[in-house]
Amino acid sequence: MNINSILKFIEGWAPPQIAWQKDNVGLQVGSLIGKTDNVLLCLEVTHEVISEAVKKKCNLIISHHPLLFSPLKIIDTDRDPISQLTELLLKNNLTLLSFHTNLDFTVDGVSYALAKKLELTNIRFLVNQKENQSKLVVFVPENAVDKVSAALFEEGAGKIGEYEKCSFRGIGTGTFRGSEFSNPTAGKKDVFETVEEIRLEVLIDDWNLGKAIAAIKTNHPYEEPAFDIYSLKNENLKYGFGALGTLKKPMSEKEFLTHVSQKLKTAVRFSSGKGKRISKVAVCGGSGSELLKEAVAKQADAFVTADIKYHAFHDANKKILLIDAGHYETEIHILPEIKLRLEKFLSLNKENSKVFLFGKTTNPINFFNN
Repeated sequence: MNINSILKFIEGWAPPQIAWQKDNVGLQVGSLIGKTDNVLLCLEVTHEVISEAVKKKCNLIISHHPLLFSPLKIIDTDRDPISQLTELLLKNNLTLLSFHTNLDFTVDGVSYALAKKLELTNIRFLVNQKENQSKLVVFVPENAVDKVSAALFEEGAGKIGEYEKCSFRGIGTGTFRGSEFSNPTAGKKDVFETVEEIRLEVLIDDWNLGKAIAAIKTNHPYEEPAFDIYSLKNENLKYGFGALGTLKKPMSEKEFLTHVSQKLKTAVRFSSGKGKRISKVAVCGGSGSELLKEAVAKQADAFVTADIKYHAFHDANKKILLIDAGHYETEIHILPEIKLRLEKFLSLNKENSKVFLFGKTTNPINFFNN
């Protein structure tokens, strides 16, 4: 299996189109056409990560944080750490893929993994993405509707939450008159015709529209198939920001602080909430304090995230228990989920490649107690 197959597999779960616009996801360094040996997963690339990849005979590293985020104006291998790591990857024939905010914003992504680590139930997005879907409507003769719908489903159409191959079909009458240069499938040129047709409607993510339209033109029996595209303002059930869930058993604020600290194995910073028991919890892996208002609006009792500024604690005080559990500590839990999915994918394809988690921490932050 080549590395591009791994890339496409993960992008099927975390499409690059849902990432933050200024993010840099996907291929960072190396080649996609080479065969996959073993895979090493890490939060970010360091010299130690590359050394472990070489030791474990991995030719593919998958990181959450991109190595190449800001454009490199020069590659200075004497003084620039990013240039040095890039050189080291290339010298060891290593390919680097990164899945950053697209992995933050998908179901079972970073925030979902954090919610599961905190043993929340009934997990859903704190805020769903919007306005990135369309309704695609195509008019098809009855004897071809199954073929056309199957082709659309193959290109990602018809997915609503936990359901797939969703569509609506309505019966109607189509009319047309072909010119002298036409070649109609039904009826004759230069004659006004009526034909029984099915109105086939499907929901589709906007980035799959091009492939879906190509599928219509390939599989539709008409010379000129008629179709409509409607932009939607619907919430996208598959992609969003942060996560919201419920504790199996309500806890006091002190009990919940202990719970977070123990589950994430870290010290936490916090500002006090309303003093009530904690049941509904909002989370966002990494820097998520911009979702504070949404967490309050959704009536969460606590919000766990990272990189919280001083004034955000003031904004939250006595409204919601706001907890800063650390950037690394709230994101690292996505790696076992990637490992699980990759191993299943490789097994289904009868591949013997192994998937490893980086054995040490890449967290640059230490704590000092006098």
